[in-house]
Amino acid sequence: MDLIKTLEDYTGAQPEKFYKSTLFRSPALLLGVNCLEPGQIQLPHDHADQDKFYFVVEGHGRFWLGGEQATAVAGDIVWAPAGVVHGVANENKDRLTLLVGIAPAP
Repeated sequence: MDLIKTLEDYTGAQPEKFYKSTLFRSPALLLGVNCLEPGQIQLPHDHADQDKFYFVVEGHGRFWLGGEQATAVAGDIVWAPAGVVHGVANENKDRLTLLVGIAPAP
């Protein structure tokens, strides 16, 4: 059993859609990694009863949050409260790596 892993242990690529990997899951929290290759999109969607955050690990992406769009870069956090439509597109030439957390809304 490996006691220590790196984020790279959970990253990857898929040609047909963005790559997802789960770091941790409990009834109260899902923590994962999403990797979007150039041109890949996580279509806008919502979670009616879950808050979500994206932490940009590397790259930069165009995020939808409600009716707005903004670019976030490495080190930025994007918060999507429960019920708010959100998504992300990688319109750049390099991979976009995101740490993603989803938790039940209070």
